[in-house]
Amino acid sequence: MLKGKTVILGVSGSIAAYKIANLSSMLVKQHANVHVIMTKNATNFINPITFETLTNNKCIVDTFDRNYEFNVEHVSLASKADCMMIAPASADIIAKLKCGIADDMLTTTALAMEGAMLVAPAMNTHMYEKKVTQDNIAALKEYGYEVIEPAEGHLACGDVGKGKMPEPEVLLEYIYKAILREKDMAGKKVLVTAGPTREAFDPVRFISNHSTGKMGYALAREAAARGAEVVLISGPVNIERIPYVQTVDIISAKDMYEECVKYFPEADILIKAAAVADYRPKDISGEKIKKSESNSSVELERTDDIIAHLGKTKKDNQFICGFSMETENMIENSRTKLNKKNIDMIVANNLKTKGAGFGTDTNVVTLITKSSQKELEIMSKADVAHEILNEIVKNT
Repeated sequence: MLKGKTVILGVSGSIAAYKIANLSSMLVKQHANVHVIMTKNATNFINPITFETLTNNKCIVDTFDRNYEFNVEHVSLASKADCMMIAPASADIIAKLKCGIADDMLTTTALAMEGAMLVAPAMNTHMYEKKVTQDNIAALKEYGYEVIEPAEGHLACGDVGKGKMPEPEVLLEYIYKAILREKDMAGKKVLVTAGPTREAFDPVRFISNHSTGKMGYALAREAAARGAEVVLISGPVNIERIPYVQTVDIISAKDMYEECVKYFPEADILIKAAAVADYRPKDISGEKIKKSESNSSVELERTDDIIAHLGKTKKDNQFICGFSMETENMIENSRTKLNKKNIDMIVANNLKTKGAGFGTDTNVVTLITKSSQKELEIMSKADVAHEILNEIVKNT
């Protein structure tokens, strides 16, 4: 995913430095060109040889190392890097960055960087919560740094609280967001729905469907990577949260309806990828449940048609993309829904097609607007999300 991208990892003196070895390996597996710069204090926690072995590049510690070809190394690295992540970022390094101090290879490179700058604080809870540290972090945000919120838990010093560096998987997500895509959706507010809903008969039983939420989460991640501000309304799924996306958890179709109505007026784009249950029990009182147990039947009613309601209320500057899952007459049925619900684009797939639909890591879809139709070959849901947003950007 990161082929052709250059990433600098700045490692300062913290016990969390060992985690960056794993992050380096992850980035290399994504075909990124990875360079590691360490402070001298960081070498007390992990040996530079570890990073050299993992990245196939010399790990830089000394600003005046004479073993380089003649160039201004910190400027050379900074000019070719797509992003620099300082992780772990100690309180000392954060203070230096805030003040523009450049007294070692890490800080001089950071000061020369023009690409994306990411900082992951890691320190004792009391150090992190000190007003001076919080002021320094606030200043970095004003300067355009992306500061990654530390995790809470048991710290190496024995304290319990905020200050842990997030796991490498989380840091990798932020690197994806920073450099994976051009920011052609910057300034846009995108509302995405994902996953199934559940309609309860009683505290034990419910109506639902096989949606896993993979497509919706891929769309939310892609939109955020392209610079959009994303709200993700998610039914019950077994997927890790996207750390930089605001996620609203819901259970029922009523919940989904209420949250969509709440967030839609401020959205520029709605992508409804959730598979909402079509029916719910009409009466879930104790009397009705007792009858259902004896008669093996419960009277059902249709759930709210969320996208049809939003289609009626959408403004001229809003764009709605829906999904259509069909087992026959896919194009005809999808076009009917497009027109009837007053939406701008529909992503259609046939559940009988191999590699498409629920639970898979791939999808086979056709993108339909009022004036166009584009059939995509089988591809990963991440790539499908990219193509869907390409089409949305083209039409907005």
